[in-house]
Order: sequence, then C-alpha cells, then structure tokens
Amino acid sequence: MKQYLVDAFTNQPFSGNPAAVCVMDHWPSEESMMKLAMENNLSETAFIVKETEGYHLRWFTPGTEVELCGHATLASSYVILNYYENDSREVTFHTLSGALTVHRNGDLYEMDFPTYELREIPVTDAMENAFGVRPVKAVLGLDLVCVFESEDVVRTMKPNQELLLGIEGRIQNATALGTDVDCVSRSFCPKLSIAEDPVCGSAHCQIAVYWADQLKKKEIFAYQASKRGGYLHCTLQKENRITISGEATLVAISEIVAPL
Repeated sequence: MKQYLVDAFTNQPFSGNPAAVCVMDHWPSEESMMKLAMENNLSETAFIVKETEGYHLRWFTPGTEVELCGHATLASSYVILNYYENDSREVTFHTLSGALTVHRNGDLYEMDFPTYELREIPVTDAMENAFGVRPVKAVLGLDLVCVFESEDVVRTMKPNQELLLGIEGRIQNATALGTDVDCVSRSFCPKLSIAEDPVCGSAHCQIAVYWADQLKKKEIFAYQASKRGGYLHCTLQKENRITISGEATLVAISEIVAPL
C-alpha cells in the first residue's frame, strides 16, 4: 500500500501541517492502523478506502482515532484529486463527522465542515496556570478556545502540557486578533497525544466562528502561529457549516511493506 506525505495549509514543503495519507483496497484492523499512526508519529495519519459512492476516510493520531481532522482531510483530497481522480474537481469523504466534500479551486482545496455551538464559560485559575497567561475570555465547543489580549502573547506562550490535560476541551486553543490577518492561534492537544498541532483545521470550525461573530464578517483569514505555521481561509456558510480552504504540497511517496 502506498503512503503519501503531504504538508497541508502551505505551498512550501516542510511547513504547514504534515499528514500521512494511506490509500487502501480494504480496511486493516484498527490495531494495525493505530500502530502505523504511532510509527509515523505525525499529528494525523489518514486511511482511505474507495466505496461505491466516494471514499471512506478515517483519521488516527498517535494516541487515538478522532472524529474530525481538517489538515488530514485537505491532504487526503490533495492525494485523491491529483493521483486517483485527477480529472475531477471534487471528492466526497464519508467520515465519523458525516459526508465531507472537498472542492478544488485553483491551488486551494475548499473543505465543507460542520461548525460547533460555542458557549462562554468562566475564565479559571486552572486555565491561567495551564497556558501561563490569563485569558481575557473562554468559549467551549468541541474544543476550548481561550482568547488572549495580544498576538504576541499567543506566539510566545509556553503552556504546561500536564496542566492542559486538566482543563476543558478536546483541544486547548489560544487565539488573539492578528495584525496582518484576522486572527492568530495555536492549538495544543495533549489529550490526543500531540503537544501542539502545527495547523489545525477542525479547531478553526470554532476559532473562525468566534472571530466571525466578534468582527461581524463571514470571511476570516487566519494564521496558525506554530513553528511551522500555516494559513487558513475560512468562510461561514448557512445551516451551521463552514468552508475552510488551504493549499497543500507533496513531500514524499512511500510503500508500506510491513503486514497490516
């Protein structure tokens, strides 16, 4: 089976967010997929099997299977539309989060994702201790989104990974208004066995929704301020959906020879 290494949310190799994409004829065991994800030691390894209508897509971190992943969906669509369905401009993946359709628009891959209802929660001492800086606001959906007073605070913070495990949310996100973009953010994922996700698409199903409401605009241009960095184009749609778009670039194609 072939495995593709793709950097998502960037047009430059060795930046953005890397994902491994495995295209298969049939499903191996969950144990085998988990072992390969651990072997890759990337924030996500995507597994794809072609079905009668579209493709079935699953995502694994080194620690668990997850219900939604943006950058690995972008990487998967890049692989399918360039190496398997290169005459097509659209692919639909069937996932734990329902049907996800990705449309190729020039160099961008536009992903149609669900949004999550956000509710404001109290800022706590536990959040301050975990991030090392006290947030000015906190909202909770699937993930925790903590808002800080400046972009510089977000870029330079050094959270305590152990303390992040004890606060709300699947992922703990730090965000602030940007200077050259609408917002900057970082996404910490110790509960998923990932210290920091370089560019997190699924987190922006909440981060972009928050800033769209605050800035009173439907289009949010976001930057993930990790060491690798990456840009996300986010557009709110009707009926609790959001389009998240980004570029992708291929780094390597390999062959998995170990039995799965």
